[in-house]
Amino acid sequence: MSLRLPSEIVVERFLPTARAMLATELHDRGFTQKEVADRLGLTQAAVSKYLRGDVTVEDRFAEDERMVATVEAVAEGFADGSMDGYEALSELLDLVRAFEDRGPICAVHEEEMPALEGMGCDLCVRGTDDAVLAEREALAAVRRAARRIANEPAMADHVPNVGTNVGTAVPGADDATDVAAVPGRLQAVNGRVVVPADPEFGASQRVAETIRAAMTVDPDVRGALNLATSEGLLDAARERGIDPVEFDADYDERGERLRGHFRERGGVPRAAYHEGAFGIEPVTYVFGETATEAAALAVALVESTRAG
Repeated sequence: MSLRLPSEIVVERFLPTARAMLATELHDRGFTQKEVADRLGLTQAAVSKYLRGDVTVEDRFAEDERMVATVEAVAEGFADGSMDGYEALSELLDLVRAFEDRGPICAVHEEEMPALEGMGCDLCVRGTDDAVLAEREALAAVRRAARRIANEPAMADHVPNVGTNVGTAVPGADDATDVAAVPGRLQAVNGRVVVPADPEFGASQRVAETIRAAMTVDPDVRGALNLATSEGLLDAARERGIDPVEFDADYDERGERLRGHFRERGGVPRAAYHEGAFGIEPVTYVFGETATEAAALAVALVESTRAG
């Protein structure tokens, strides 16, 4: 396993990118190379290299709107005298902290240290207490689940028009902010499932509500995803010994109604569905102990519909 510190990413990738962008912005505002060098604590020769483009720039940093805004603010502050070196340093450190909080520094770090892949690592900002580890595991489960769904072409035919989301709750989840899901939902595009973003907490109200209803009856069931309801999917569930529970499509007090159904069953079935209503698309929820388990079951059900 390669061991890389996030500070190495900052020094080797972030800092050259920030300096190159600042050198260019200041030069464009009329600063001489010597003045740029003085402001940035560089030699004039180094500034010349930055301006010629002889330094490798990390595009994920340079194209991030937060980086662009910070560089412009610092350059403008230097140009009009409203910002000194201390304030500029504060702006850049704030940017580094933001990039280390599940941002582009994390993405680069994960590439250079593969052991971090899928962990939702936030060691830089939060440490290693049990709550953080639980969050990290939930995020990792959702990432794995989203990849599993996206890698199975047949899943695209079962994504509802509103999109599919997949979630995992931390133990004892109190509300939607304790449930990790995918912002923007997974969508079917040209016959494949597209994952628009990395998972975040609080990214799905409906899936979170459904998971929390399940957890009330069985705390071990902390994962779920939604698919389009179809007879083929429900038949595939029944063939696997799953007796799907049907519930009313209405959104009002849905969580409470689901809890009632689960209590009547004496547990949480691995599938629950509704047939839709005016303005509400028919949806089936597939459950598991985590999103990863729910996704594996969903893929198996979809494969069964194809075999049938």
